[in-house]
Amino acid sequence: METYDLIILGGGPAGISAGVYASRKQLKTLLVTKEWGGQSVVSETIYNWIGTPAIAGAELAKALENHLKSMPENTVSVKVGGVAAIEKGAGTHTVVLENGEKITAKAILIATGSGRRKLDVPGADTFEHKGVTYCASCDGPLFAGMDVVVVGGGNAGFESAAQLLAYAKSVTLLHRSAEFKADPVTVEKVLANPKMKAILNAVPTKVEGDKFAKSISYKDKISGEEITLPAEGIFVEIGVVPNTGYAISVVDTDPIGHVTIDPWTQKTSVPGIWAAGDCTNVRYHQNNISAGDGVKALEDIYVTLKTT
Repeated sequence: METYDLIILGGGPAGISAGVYASRKQLKTLLVTKEWGGQSVVSETIYNWIGTPAIAGAELAKALENHLKSMPENTVSVKVGGVAAIEKGAGTHTVVLENGEKITAKAILIATGSGRRKLDVPGADTFEHKGVTYCASCDGPLFAGMDVVVVGGGNAGFESAAQLLAYAKSVTLLHRSAEFKADPVTVEKVLANPKMKAILNAVPTKVEGDKFAKSISYKDKISGEEITLPAEGIFVEIGVVPNTGYAISVVDTDPIGHVTIDPWTQKTSVPGIWAAGDCTNVRYHQNNISAGDGVKALEDIYVTLKTT
């Protein structure tokens, strides 16, 4: 079985940054990813990627892919696919892909980022892609002239609402808590639109429809009343969860599933395994931070491989 110096899991800013630096340092590297760009790919616009005031998510994803692929082919190769498991070994570790293939390396970098948290109520799965969606920038124009609902009261929820106001007949935002989590300036600006309405203390209970979603119901936490809103589009923005299910039995994680690291080195609890980006328990999750942490991890991986 072929053994790599390094296997990088993930094609977002952390994984790509590590891959570019691995190539420069001539480490025999394999990068495994399901998609390029991580969560950025679904963003209409990403602001302040250093050196670029604004860039479309799809454009950034393509730029990351092209940068990695511009490096010498004899150092970094790519496999497109998902990861099923990591098997710890003595001196090397093995990555098991979803297709059953096994690949061994002296070092592994976990950089698989996060995914969007799903709405866990009856009907949400049934009507996913049939009115229930997790990407306003992707699907917003499909709901032009319709009444839509946004679930979530953080910055992502209000930013989605702002996008939808350009297309929709009306936008109603549901938030389960008594106060919004979004920045006050963002809240004030979005709620100033006459087509916008927000409801606090609203806990979603079900999504209903026929071929497509037609309504969402919620429970008022104060009155206990269940209320149904007509909604042809339901946009869910209730946070993200780390894509680390394949690793939680191998490395230490926090209760949510973020890989716990030493922020000085990006090392995990297992020698020979590092982690970087949104899948880790760092305090802030941003593209620029992920890229920097990917480089930091690679520097420590290089030193470790060359001095042990």
